[in-house]
Amino acid sequence: MDFNTAEELLEICKKENKPISEIMRLREIIYGESNADEVDAKMKKSLEIMRASAHKPLTEVVKSIGGMIGGEASKLEKRRAEGLSICGNVLTKALIYSQAVLEVNASMGVIVAAPTAGSAGVLPAVLFSLEEEFALSEETLLKGLFTAGAIGCLLMKNASVSGAEAGCQAEIGSAAAMASAAAVEMMGGTPEQCFDAASITLSNMLGLVCDPIAGLVEMPCQSRNAAGASNALTSAEMALAGVKAAVPFTEMSDVMYRVGKGLPAELRETALGGCAATPTGCALKCKIFGGCS
Repeated sequence: MDFNTAEELLEICKKENKPISEIMRLREIIYGESNADEVDAKMKKSLEIMRASAHKPLTEVVKSIGGMIGGEASKLEKRRAEGLSICGNVLTKALIYSQAVLEVNASMGVIVAAPTAGSAGVLPAVLFSLEEEFALSEETLLKGLFTAGAIGCLLMKNASVSGAEAGCQAEIGSAAAMASAAAVEMMGGTPEQCFDAASITLSNMLGLVCDPIAGLVEMPCQSRNAAGASNALTSAEMALAGVKAAVPFTEMSDVMYRVGKGLPAELRETALGGCAATPTGCALKCKIFGGCS
């Protein structure tokens, strides 16, 4: 059940007549040296943590360590509750949950790094917005998590999920690719459509730099989680409609990695370029850490 490329995984899915989620689950049982109950329990625990982090800021004030974010999720929820949202229920809820998880992360709360702490809001945002709109079962969400895990596994093996190594495209981009594939499977799509969605997602975020203000995972990280969730839903909708990716997933993950390695150091999580290097970004850093004349 092991695989190193999208093509190998698709071949296993075809041979076994199983979706990506089930192949990934079996892989974890076989190669993770765990039994089925242990694997399922671990995934359920991850889902529970995701759910808690996506909802906590909607009922209590959560302030970040740097003080740059906090309260964004509740502002979006208030607007949605008043019927003022211009994005529709699924996307608006995805925006809310993506913001909420980053608030919890930046306040040193417990989150699931999927695949990283800085991109932790994307996958929960997609999972729970679809769950609520389409009354999906927990079993369906768990299948989405296993599918997302398969995409993340391939990106870890063949590219990168590190902003320091390959820019924010490797963090938010990877998280969004994982979420888009999860959405496709949860909504009844095929393994091929899962990879179409993931590839489209990566192409949409190609070249995204990593430039955290003051070096903290707060701004613009929080809003980029919202962008990642939006991208994931857009790509999933396209793939489910039968839109094919222009470039296969394996090639797209390779080019994402090469583009990331080509980014200057200033744009790979060093906080020396991009938003972090603007006058406002520098002023915020001085306000947080002091020591500026």
